Amino acid sequence: MTRIGLLSDTHGHFDDRFYELFADVDQIWHAGDIGDWDVLEKMCAFKPVVAVYGNIDPPQMKRKLKERETFFCESVKVYMTHIGGYPGRYAPQEKPIIKSSKPDLYIAGHSHILKVMYDKDLNLLHMNPGACGIYGFHTIRTAIRFTIDGADIKNLEVIELGQKHKLIKNSE
Repeated sequence: MTRIGLLSDTHGHFDDRFYELFADVDQIWHAGDIGDWDVLEKMCAFKPVVAVYGNIDPPQMKRKLKERETFFCESVKVYMTHIGGYPGRYAPQEKPIIKSSKPDLYIAGHSHILKVMYDKDLNLLHMNPGACGIYGFHTIRTAIRFTIDGADIKNLEVIELGQKHKLIKNSE
């Protein structure tokens, strides 16, 4: 059994609450837009990490990480990218890759919208953990915890970190 903490769109902010929220996970998976080298280093120092880069990530991160990762976690074939869409609305560049690689679990970020749904046409589970950073158009910061047990994906939990910080301008 492997416990996973799934993040996306940290945009340079790793919430300290993840040290407690992910204390019992075996791995952290990050679906892109990490935003800052320090965030990646914090995650890697805390737990084993599988991550892809996103569209806002700096060039040195794009040299270290891949745009797409395909890997097995126990008996589950996982395909992860940042800009990927979701069932019925996959990004044009992703649909042929999804069809040919035939993952059991497809993970994408980018939209800042938490979404978990089954694609019966491609026989896969899609997860987007939303955004857990403090920058972007989302209002509620989210992440996901779940377990992979053999070929089963189970015990999915949505984590809400609350509203992102709002900047208030002082009009003088």
